[in-house]
Amino acid sequence: MKYDNFGQAYTTTDELCELLYRDPGLDVSKFLVKDWDRYNASVKLTYSDLPQVKEYHPLPPDYDVDAFHQMQQESWHMPDEYRQLDIAKYLLDLCKTEPELQRVGEELLLYQERDLFNLLRYLKYFVDTMRVNNVLWGVGRGSSVASYVLYLLGVHKINSMYYDLSIDEFLK
Repeated sequence: MKYDNFGQAYTTTDELCELLYRDPGLDVSKFLVKDWDRYNASVKLTYSDLPQVKEYHPLPPDYDVDAFHQMQQESWHMPDEYRQLDIAKYLLDLCKTEPELQRVGEELLLYQERDLFNLLRYLKYFVDTMRVNNVLWGVGRGSSVASYVLYLLGVHKINSMYYDLSIDEFLK
């Protein structure tokens, strides 16, 4: 697996076949493949029931990073109930005190300025999915523990208000 300048993961047909040898049940339909036509032609030629793979399109070095991020956010796989969730209202409803409301309001403005509400919706979905499937995750890492919003979503277990951590440590 290789990564381009934008962090897109892609592979080649040879690498993909090697992965399939190791794990025949691997869902290759989600892979971006540089020489995709070779693989798809082989699947068709052998009348295999393997899924087709997607073509990897390298982006030009001068491609707009914001446009790339927007394109990626629109392709996240999450149920419509999360995609349509009013994340600001959800988080504000979790607040029990006036200082919590102030902090969440302040952070939501910063998230909104950076167009990260879809990320917050996805994190809500991700945490809910981990809880349903009894997946354990860490207490918290790095500067993300400075976000009270992420604490409320369950991404980490560090109450940044209790420890008086500034959101500026995370959203600079």
